[in-house]
Amino acid sequence: MIRRRVFQEVAEFNARSQSQPQVFQGLVRPHDTERVLNGYALCTPRPIDPQAQTERALAAFAGNGFLVLVGDRQVTDPDEEMELPLGVEVTFLKLVPLVGG
Repeated sequence: MIRRRVFQEVAEFNARSQSQPQVFQGLVRPHDTERVLNGYALCTPRPIDPQAQTERALAAFAGNGFLVLVGDRQVTDPDEEMELPLGVEVTFLKLVPLVGG
């Protein structure tokens, strides 16, 4: 599920960025980007590599950068196979540190 989501985010960004530079809004921060309001701006305009972005996402998942919830159950193994019945909700919950605290 993580790979599929990342590949979809990157494909949508790369398709949009050919016509105009955009801010990448994804699960994890791409390499060589700057944090801006609502995403990450690329320092130099370029397509994002989906494989590299997937590796970053899997590393973030392993380091508790985000959680994946399927229905009411937390997924702990990114390679776990599971059935996704019609209507089940999949949630990617990004964890961010609290400021000032």
